Amino acid sequence: MPNHKHVSDLWSDAEVAKLDPLGRLVYRSNKLGSDQRITNTGGGNTSSKLTETDPLTGKPVEVLWVKGSGGDLRTSGRENFSSLYQDKLIGLQSTYGARPDKGYKSKAEDDMVGMFAHATFNLNPRATSIDTPLHSYLPGRHVDHMHPNAIISIAASSACERLTKEIFGDRMAYVPWMRPGLELGMRMQAIAKANPGVRAIMMGQHGLISWHDDDKACYRQTLDLIEEAAAFIEARYEAKGGHAAAFGGPACESLPEAERRSVLAAILPWLRGRISKERRFIATVQDDEAILRFVNSRDAGRLAELGTSCPDHFLRTKIKPLLAAWDPRTRDVAALKAALESGLERYRADYAAYYAACRRADSPAMRDPNPTVILIPGLGMVAFGKDKSESRVTAEFYNCAVEVMRGAEAVDRYVALPLQEAFDIEYWALEEAKLRRMPAEKELARQVVIVIGAGSGIGKEAAHRLSRDGAHVVCVDLNAEAAQATAREITDRLGQGIGVAGTGLSGCGPAIGLAANITDRASVRAMLDQVALAYGGFDSICVTAGVIVSSDASGHIPDEKWALTFAINVTGSYVVGDEAARTWREQGLRGNLVLTTSANAVVPKKGSVAYDTSKAAANHLVRELAMELAPLVRVNGVAPATVVQGSAMFPRDRVLSSLIKYNVAHSADEPTESLVSKLAQFYADRTLTKSPITPADQAEAYFLLVSGRLSKTTGQVIAVDGGLHEAFLR
Repeated sequence: MPNHKHVSDLWSDAEVAKLDPLGRLVYRSNKLGSDQRITNTGGGNTSSKLTETDPLTGKPVEVLWVKGSGGDLRTSGRENFSSLYQDKLIGLQSTYGARPDKGYKSKAEDDMVGMFAHATFNLNPRATSIDTPLHSYLPGRHVDHMHPNAIISIAASSACERLTKEIFGDRMAYVPWMRPGLELGMRMQAIAKANPGVRAIMMGQHGLISWHDDDKACYRQTLDLIEEAAAFIEARYEAKGGHAAAFGGPACESLPEAERRSVLAAILPWLRGRISKERRFIATVQDDEAILRFVNSRDAGRLAELGTSCPDHFLRTKIKPLLAAWDPRTRDVAALKAALESGLERYRADYAAYYAACRRADSPAMRDPNPTVILIPGLGMVAFGKDKSESRVTAEFYNCAVEVMRGAEAVDRYVALPLQEAFDIEYWALEEAKLRRMPAEKELARQVVIVIGAGSGIGKEAAHRLSRDGAHVVCVDLNAEAAQATAREITDRLGQGIGVAGTGLSGCGPAIGLAANITDRASVRAMLDQVALAYGGFDSICVTAGVIVSSDASGHIPDEKWALTFAINVTGSYVVGDEAARTWREQGLRGNLVLTTSANAVVPKKGSVAYDTSKAAANHLVRELAMELAPLVRVNGVAPATVVQGSAMFPRDRVLSSLIKYNVAHSADEPTESLVSKLAQFYADRTLTKSPITPADQAEAYFLLVSGRLSKTTGQVIAVDGGLHEAFLR
């Protein structure tokens, strides 16, 4: 087995022996895609030309199976591959050649993409990639098109053609930058015919394509070529001084880790607010050694301004990042905000000028002019996306761009795509069509909701309910393990998403679990800061945590239990709202605070005086906070009646004592589930609807209040009590 240092050879003959030809293509694709040094998330294509039975004639026919549009190589299954008649794809060459060019470069090619559907084999519904001709027109039965950092470093250097020859000799040809499509496929076809010994082509500014008639040999060949390029780059890099001299050497030092996190937590909600005026974004923070080496370097300004080179990169990262003009040695957070504010203004103006200078007559409207990548000396990188997964991919892609710049500068000089070419990729009609094919965003998409008390009961159910409609959910509980368990349940159901993990909490997915004590202001602030580092900020908070302390046999409640009841049920909610208000004001985006009160707040009841009066105070706290936090934040409450099923407030001993108290027939040795059901039905029979109230019933109310459906409602308490007439307002 070859000894690779810069890539991983994951091929297993034993695993492959069990697979059919299409299964082998999926296997090869997954192995290539699982190594980030070989290709980036969502990037690259693989294909195999296989013999299939034509469903119309019953005869053997050659079919090109190629990874379809969208999807990711590391996770693609059979359903992610398009299938097309190879002879019909070849026939498209004459069709294309007969069409006059209708305007700027590739207009006729764009028209041809619609012709791929006429070559579809066996009614395969998978949308065909624009790279399909590249795979069809090359002679090998198996083709790999990858975007390795090492290869793109060569492709994005000013001496690309010379370096390709120097590293690979006659084994690899070179083609200058061309957008993928029929014309590029035909150019590659001509190169392969003229050079029968060539098995790979360096694609200027883009990547690598290689082919072979044996799939294992194709896989190994791809790895070998990447390994050679990486070894060549690393030798040159070390000869120039390695990390110490990278990017012209350091211009400043990083802040210590704890200080970095503190500064980032302080500015991230503010920054998120500044770039989320049109649509909200979710952040990923990265402050590892590699990204800090770049943002702290002397050449960071020059290279960042050039922008990224590979089309796959700037579709996510935009034409260039924003590099903040801040000296971390000052430790001046106010100065950092000022630098970011002015930088954002310049960036938006530059982006508008770029759009105006490069737009075509049929270009889509200008997109959001805010940056998606922000670089801060001494702190690291903040990447933004519509959700956590996309922001992680954005971060991943800019990491790739940094590696490409490092490699290109080591072997020669880094060059970016011309602005017009970059624009034509970013605003490509085919990419716009792909965006429009994406499903509509869910109702709570782009939202971050903190659920306090998410370890059990109503809070747990609310966390799941909000996540189902697209919210990123921060599960908070006094019990850290319980909070993390709820977060894992959500993540297991929804998936972690794609993209490499960021730093610390930034590696999270659609949910995280954190601990906090809402009676301790410092604990609440620490939790909110962790949320900022994980997602960039938050939009809504639901406080479901609460405690009930019953009187003793004499009807007495000890002072310390009275104080604890009010500390959790009233003061805790106030502390959460008060601390969150600081962040909401910094962020400047509308938000929601939902507190949990109770039907007991308006129904006096013997034996629960501390609980009932605390909930009456919570009712009024809703109204007071609605006044205090208006107009930026809506504050409302949910008032459940007794929820027995799934509630942490009803352990078995309390259920038994309640059944005894209310003379409900039961047996002391019954299963807990049976006892809970009897008590829940007893409470239900006291309501107008006669149905037990569940945590899911309450969760719907929290969803309603954090959504936009009641956008004009604030200072209100919604009762979810089954129709408890004693609680009717009077």
